Amino acid sequence: MGDRSLEQEVLSMFLHQAKNVREKICAAPEAERLSLAHGLKGAARGIGAFRVADIAGDVESDPSSEKHLRKLAIALDEVRDFVAAISR
Repeated sequence: MGDRSLEQEVLSMFLHQAKNVREKICAAPEAERLSLAHGLKGAARGIGAFRVADIAGDVESDPSSEKHLRKLAIALDEVRDFVAAISR
């Protein structure tokens, strides 16, 4: 605990995954959308981004919902901005 460089590495890996998911999820077929949302949900829970995890779960439950996809994009932006703020 308290290893700042490890924390930053884990957050960086999450942000990389989140960026990839965000770029792919809207255009993905439903089966891939479910897989992307599921993976993101687990990764988000692992770093404590519970809002992202909950919304990814919503996408998993209703992968055709544009509302859920918009909420997910906003939540991912918020996490990205938060990580940038704490990394200064």
